[in-house]
Amino acid sequence: MMPVPLPRRPMPGRLRNNDNVIPADRADAGRLSQVIADAFFDLPQSRWLIPDEAARRDILPGYFQIYVDHALDAGIAHTTTGRTAVALWLPAGQHGPAQPAGYTERLAAATSPWTGAFLAFDDTLDAHHPAGAAHHHLAVLAVQPGHQGEGIGSALLRAYHQVIDRGAGAPAYLEAAAPRSRDLYRRHGYVMRPASPFYLPDGPAMWPMWREPRPGPAAAS
Repeated sequence: MMPVPLPRRPMPGRLRNNDNVIPADRADAGRLSQVIADAFFDLPQSRWLIPDEAARRDILPGYFQIYVDHALDAGIAHTTTGRTAVALWLPAGQHGPAQPAGYTERLAAATSPWTGAFLAFDDTLDAHHPAGAAHHHLAVLAVQPGHQGEGIGSALLRAYHQVIDRGAGAPAYLEAAAPRSRDLYRRHGYVMRPASPFYLPDGPAMWPMWREPRPGPAAAS
């Protein structure tokens, strides 16, 4: 089964701070990689990958740029007009999403000497990624720390969900990194699948979550 095609443009939406959800482009890659690194800096998974704070601060932006570039090449990257947040969506076939081009080399260059932990992280996520059905994979949803709690993450989710519910008709999958984000995704129609979290080796939990499309009157018309 081929990966599900991704919609190119989000539904229009205005946030409380007057940002709009828009497609990201190449000029945004560096800035959005830093937004993700800042948002994820203190997550248990980030501390598991790189326990040293100084090294983590240096390494994470380059690591996340691999995925920003990948979404720009092969998926969808959404941001806001203020570049305060980013959502990276990747098409996934029955065996999950494809790796970024030149991934092994880029990973080693970006994460050495911590590359072994990143490979173990990848292996764990791959082992639990759902198989057998094409779907949309939300690889990253990140909001700049100073703008969290403003509804921006929800706006990014709604913008993409409205598009796939109207026409693309495929499920969405993600791995939540914390109970707070798990609860956010539940409010947007995601359920745990399976019902229990999985764990990084001797590390923190990840919550696999699945959302079926919800066609409404607009989709039918």
